[in-house]
Amino acid sequence: MTKDEVFKKIVDILGKYSKTEIKMENISMETSILDDLKINSARLVDIVLDFEDVFDIEVDDDDADSVATVGDGVNLIMAKI
Repeated sequence: MTKDEVFKKIVDILGKYSKTEIKMENISMETSILDDLKINSARLVDIVLDFEDVFDIEVDDDDADSVATVGDGVNLIMAKI
């Protein structure tokens, strides 16, 4: 799976949880999950669970805590697959 494919899947996952009107096509690797997408920290657990299901990976707590931007999520998943 390419980095672009992972990015697109992550954007789809985040779209389910975002509380903002930001257009998903305007999301970049630097987009903050909490600040830009207005996703609360409690929802990060759900997002990480979705990452595990969609990409068939396991994410430990330390790795989950390091995901602050879309790029962090992409890099984490690329390292696991």
